[in-house]
Amino acid sequence: MIKLPELLAPAGTLDAFKTAILYGADAIYAGLPGFSMRARAKITVDEVRTGIELAHAAGRKVYLAFNLFAHERDFENMSRVSDVINYLRPDALIVADAGVLMWVREHHPDMPIHISTQANICSAASVKFWQRAGARLCVLAREVSHDEFKIIREKCPDVGLEIFIHGAMCMSYSGRCLLSNFITGRPSNRGACAQLCRWKYDVILREHDTGIEMPIDEDDRGAYIMNARDLCLMPRLREVIESRPDSLKIEGRNRSEYYVGAVTHAYRAALDAYAHNPDEFDPMLFMAELERLETRGYTTAFFDGPVTPDAQNYETARSTSDYHAAGVITSVDDEKITLELRNEIKQGDTITFIVPHDISGISVTLPQIINAKNNDVLPKMSAGQHNSLVIPRKWIQCASNTLVPYTLAYKKK
Repeated sequence: MIKLPELLAPAGTLDAFKTAILYGADAIYAGLPGFSMRARAKITVDEVRTGIELAHAAGRKVYLAFNLFAHERDFENMSRVSDVINYLRPDALIVADAGVLMWVREHHPDMPIHISTQANICSAASVKFWQRAGARLCVLAREVSHDEFKIIREKCPDVGLEIFIHGAMCMSYSGRCLLSNFITGRPSNRGACAQLCRWKYDVILREHDTGIEMPIDEDDRGAYIMNARDLCLMPRLREVIESRPDSLKIEGRNRSEYYVGAVTHAYRAALDAYAHNPDEFDPMLFMAELERLETRGYTTAFFDGPVTPDAQNYETARSTSDYHAAGVITSVDDEKITLELRNEIKQGDTITFIVPHDISGISVTLPQIINAKNNDVLPKMSAGQHNSLVIPRKWIQCASNTLVPYTLAYKKK
């Protein structure tokens, strides 16, 4: 019997921590504030500690990303980092820099070390190097194909291997792009990437002798020349599971709790369905939930080898989805459900709740919009400023006790 890999979800906020736990993540990764690839994540040290306590209470693990490329000035602050690590007590640290790894081994010798995708591990030889340096798990580069992964797995049977299964793709080797640094001064390796690969470009031909700049007209397919589609390995999940990775990683520490919950929910349901009946497993049954997310379109990227033109979206950087987040349940009692809005809701809209541990959703058409602050009946309500509406339980014709705080809802645009 094949052991299921760990499902690892991102958390850039405390709400994302809670949502990942609710929707079935086995483990969660968050940034060590100020010292990771997502330095701009909106989460404080105390919130990370609360998230870790909640995860541990639920039997889940938490890994902290400490995956910056460290300069000399960073090592001057390591005593403060050490205090934070002791305060948080995570289950592992994710590092990319060899100097940082050596510092962790010296100052926190009992702390498990995972090697970040930032280390660009593409071979068994690299895995063995990091294993000998003290790593318990290596996150392989997104550029590793499935066939290459199977070779690495066979050659490296006694070290953890983690792969990305869902999320944004980088036009460079796993985040080593310098476009953002060069053009905007925002360093991609410090979590401040301006995502210049999503911008629309015009091509200019410079005639060197005269200095004349001549624009070259492009058709629509030539504008977004670096705009990668989002990675989605759900269609190939059977092959992924049967190649025996130890951990499946969802990208997105800067994403909303809606994204975290919905993606985690889809892959959790798919993994459990495989475990229940591998012979009848059909991963495409779980794609509908992923298609409702805001996405640039999906690709399996390097899974089958070098990427094809289908891995790029040359037409637009906008989402292809017809749905968006409606809101998040913040409280439930015997009479009503309170939903904090993420987008405008109008009278007559149908919203669908993503039910934890159940791939079936619960839908309700709203005959009225009731303001949770004062019970006023409105034709519509916008999001922002914690605006919330009340949904009487009698409107929901189902076992609505499955709806609890941090349950997500979506609606058609």
